Amino acid sequence: MVRLPERISTIMTKVPGDGDIVRVARDVYAVSGSNTNWVIVKDGDSCTLVDAGYPGDRAAVLASLRAVGLHPGAVTALLVTHAHNDHIGAAEHLRTVYDVPVLMHEEEVPHARRDFLDQVSVGKVLAQAWRPGVLPWAVHALRAGGTAHVPVSEPRAFPSAGPLDLPGGPVPLHTPGHTRGHCAYHLPGSGILITGDALVTAHPTSRTSGPQLLPTMFHTDRSRALVSLDVLEEVDAEILLPGHGPVHHGAAKEATATARDRASARV
Repeated sequence: MVRLPERISTIMTKVPGDGDIVRVARDVYAVSGSNTNWVIVKDGDSCTLVDAGYPGDRAAVLASLRAVGLHPGAVTALLVTHAHNDHIGAAEHLRTVYDVPVLMHEEEVPHARRDFLDQVSVGKVLAQAWRPGVLPWAVHALRAGGTAHVPVSEPRAFPSAGPLDLPGGPVPLHTPGHTRGHCAYHLPGSGILITGDALVTAHPTSRTSGPQLLPTMFHTDRSRALVSLDVLEEVDAEILLPGHGPVHHGAAKEATATARDRASARV
C-alpha cells in the first residue's frame, strides 16, 4: 500500500486512482491529476518526469512515482514543458527535498523563477466567465493552487542541444506561443510526442474533444502557437501525450492538421 506524504494544507489535493495512470509504452506512463497531466519515463530504477501538476497535485505526483515502482529520489530530472502553475506545482518540492534538477528551455527559465508571470490573469478569466465551462474550471484551478506563488528557485536551461542524456532520451522541441519558452518532448525510441499545452486533446473550457489548441485566452501569442504546430507536424510519433486531455493515438501530422483546422474555424 502506498504511504502518501503530508498533503498541502488549504489547497485541494488529489491522488491517483484507477485509470489515472495509463501505461502507454513499455516504460512510459501518462498520469492525469487535477485537470492536468504529467508523464513518467522509466529506465530501470530511475526516470525522467515531465511536468509536475498543480500545487495541489504534489501528493499525486509522488504517489504516481511510487505506483510505478519508483522512489521520488529516483527522478533523474524534471523536464518542464512550461512554467504555468498547473505544470510546476511539485517542482520546487522535488528540487529541494529530493535534489531533482528542473530543466527547461532557456526562455522559460526566468518565467519559472517568477521574474515575471506569463499566465492568464483573473481579469481575463472573469471576462470569459459567461462561456460554458470557464467558471467551474476557474473555481477548480483556484482550489488546486492555480494562483499560488510557486517559483522554482534554481531552474536550469537544457545543458546542450539535441537529445538529453536522460531516461527515454527525450528531444526538446521549442514550441513557443503558449509561453515564450514552451517545449514539447519527443521520445524517439517509443514513438511518443509529449505535447504539453502546444496541443491538447480536451480542456474543461473547451466544448471540443480531440486534438486542438487551448482557447485563445491561455496563450501568450496565439499566432506563434499556430506556427508551432508546424514543428509538431514533422515529428515521427504515433502516440501524443498532451498537457490536458486523454492520450491520443494517431500520427502527429494528422493531429496537428486537425488542431490547425479547428483553430481556423474559431477565428
